[in-house]
Amino acid sequence: MGSWLFLFLVGLFLAASVSGVGSRNVTYDGRSLIIDGQHKILFSGSIHYPRSTPQMWPSLIAKDKAGGLDVIETLVFWNLHEPQPEQFDFSGQRDIVRFIKEIQAQGLYACIRIGPFIQGEWSYGGLPFWLHDIPGIVYRSDNEPFKFQMKKFVSKIVNMMKAEKLYASQGGPIILSQIENEYGMVEAAFRDKGPPYLRWAAEMAVGLQTGVPWVMCKQNNAPDPVINACNGRRCGETFPGPNSPNKPAIWTENWTSFYQVYGDEPDIRSAEDIAFHVALFIAKKGSYVNYYMYHGGTNFGRTAAAYLLTSYYDQAPLDEYGLFRQPKWGHLKELHAAIKFCLNPMLSGVYTSMALGKSQEAFVYRGNSVDCAAFLVNNDTRKTVVVTFQDSLYELPPKSISILPDCKTVAFNTAKLSTQYNTRAVETSKKLDSIVKWEEYKETIPTFDDTSLRADMLLEHMNTTKDNSDYLWYTFRFQNDFSDAEYVLNVTSSAHVLHAFVNGSFVGSTHGSFKTKTPILEIKITLNKGTNYISLLSGMVGLPDSGAYLERRVAGINTVKVKGEHEIKDFTRYSWGYQVGLLGEKLQVYTDSGSNKVKWNTYGSSTHQRLTWYRTLFDAPAGKDPVTLNLESMGKGEAWINGQSIGRYWVSFLTPKGIPSQTRYNVPRSFLKRTDNLLIILEEENGYPLGISIDTISITKVCGHVSESHLPPVISWQGQNKTEHNNSKKHHGRRPKVQLQCPPGRNISRILFASYGNPTGDCENNAIGSCHSFTSLPTIEEACMGKRICTIPVWSKKFGNDPCPGIPKTLLVDAQCT
Repeated sequence: MGSWLFLFLVGLFLAASVSGVGSRNVTYDGRSLIIDGQHKILFSGSIHYPRSTPQMWPSLIAKDKAGGLDVIETLVFWNLHEPQPEQFDFSGQRDIVRFIKEIQAQGLYACIRIGPFIQGEWSYGGLPFWLHDIPGIVYRSDNEPFKFQMKKFVSKIVNMMKAEKLYASQGGPIILSQIENEYGMVEAAFRDKGPPYLRWAAEMAVGLQTGVPWVMCKQNNAPDPVINACNGRRCGETFPGPNSPNKPAIWTENWTSFYQVYGDEPDIRSAEDIAFHVALFIAKKGSYVNYYMYHGGTNFGRTAAAYLLTSYYDQAPLDEYGLFRQPKWGHLKELHAAIKFCLNPMLSGVYTSMALGKSQEAFVYRGNSVDCAAFLVNNDTRKTVVVTFQDSLYELPPKSISILPDCKTVAFNTAKLSTQYNTRAVETSKKLDSIVKWEEYKETIPTFDDTSLRADMLLEHMNTTKDNSDYLWYTFRFQNDFSDAEYVLNVTSSAHVLHAFVNGSFVGSTHGSFKTKTPILEIKITLNKGTNYISLLSGMVGLPDSGAYLERRVAGINTVKVKGEHEIKDFTRYSWGYQVGLLGEKLQVYTDSGSNKVKWNTYGSSTHQRLTWYRTLFDAPAGKDPVTLNLESMGKGEAWINGQSIGRYWVSFLTPKGIPSQTRYNVPRSFLKRTDNLLIILEEENGYPLGISIDTISITKVCGHVSESHLPPVISWQGQNKTEHNNSKKHHGRRPKVQLQCPPGRNISRILFASYGNPTGDCENNAIGSCHSFTSLPTIEEACMGKRICTIPVWSKKFGNDPCPGIPKTLLVDAQCT
């Protein structure tokens, strides 16, 4: 291990020595990363460049920066960049260099998580499927074929970054890199091949001499000098800590919600919970927190992993469209500001902790006689408690942390939301309900006679399609000597979806789920006397993305039997014909040129068939609001606009509450022309395209709900102790406030609700309570109408007088943005 540390230090020296002016020296110790000799506490947010568009990157990065972030973190997607051996693609959404340079242009740092196994709910965990065909390969183990390919790709990315001078050691923004991903979760499965691979991966990465540190996440035994990092929701409670006193505590994935699969309800994580665990991690000497995701984005095309929604982490601080998700974004911004007021004592002071009660504790940093910062923690999930700290009393709400940048005055509490809430609204721009504007093309249902790929066995799906399509046709023919008899078709499979056709007619389908991997189809069928053709379509909704021995996973059809009154025929070992993909895919009917290669018929001109392509044109909605395709009337399939896939849809797969997991699909403005946009839909089931609409998404309502017990905005804390307590100006500045802000281009046009007193409810449902100032509405209208931003202190004098002395007051304002 000592030799690796030597290599690491040599790499730092060499990179710094060749970079010239502007280079940064990035090292670390047991406290934090050190950049140009200065210890840093850093907040980071994940944005994955291919899950948004280059046109969106500047705005997303700017919003990250405005939220108090210092670093942008991204995975690197091997199968996106090298879809075939030695055929590289770094264009458009794949342009990682452009993405990193945009981060640099906005003055932020970058962290690249190269992997190259990344999981990330990305198809095949980011590995290109062609690896599967390399003889003797075993992924992520001490296996020479895999290590050869892995090193080649990692070196490719590192050398690209070096060529563009993007490492901090060269004057660029990249301060941190990651090798592998959560290997600790599978290492034991590889037995004696796991530890050597782990050591090799670390040594290989360090040997590339990037001049910046490397990390491994969920890898408590990460070899020196690689830093072991934590992933999860509660790293302040679960992380065992750095595996060396000379390494800092780093949190590479703080999940802001969780990925969602078809059939599941969204996983909502509150702003309060995120803030509590970030504050706890920092209080316990954590120095780097990355929000996974800060902006999730969209799984365009076929990039989503098995059963994953096309929408990715829509509940992040920036939603799928890049709009603010409030109060999450604003509450975390306040948290970051409060912690940054504590930097001096936290980075140079002495750290102590003490009990304040049975479930309460304090983490304190003391610098010189002036510098002091404290985190007061209440771990009790039910009770508000009052604790004594330095001879003063502090009230702590349940499961909360108060931050005192001077060890005296509370600047922020994780459980008290003072930032605004907002509401995302949908407006229908165009209903595509004109029957004369839709055309259809029925996919050909192949029979055994139509196929050229043959085998006397059932082939495995993924190894046959090579990830060139979600679909694989399994076909066979057989003689039936009986008539007027009942038959049952029985198919067991590892496919995600299975559609069955007998003699060209649809007879039934089934599907699995993220938890149920092996769907079974058993259905009554009618057979002809003589030759019968059975065609079975195996469909995948993304490839698996996690676990050991990924190369051994199987999919497709496992057994096929036809049960009759007279006999049971097992066709598992039989003569089968195969077709990879659909004919429409092969002809690329979703493109302008490809759609002209087939004959389209007027919608509804013949009997409906499952597996039908639909075509229409539409104009782009006016304005700049994000655009979505509302597919609520459809079943399952994929959608393309102007030849670009906006992803798979599966509206017919309902959650336990009986609603689709996703109905609206993101259409980036950069995908659109002003007029005549080509929309192509592949529908596997019985969808109704006349119910599709083009919608826009915007923030139309903002709401503030703040009481007298809430804290003033964090920014007002600075310097407040320098002001005398009887200074009325100071008191006004340090009062809790309702702060409302409409999106750019919109102003407050109407006050929907306003009450200063004790209003009931919240920002979703509200009513005037027993105490109410009758000047509430006119006061708020005067302060806010026609403005994009307004601030109202929670203060009786603002409303003329105290409407009900002795009763704690709250201000609740709900406003419309137009």
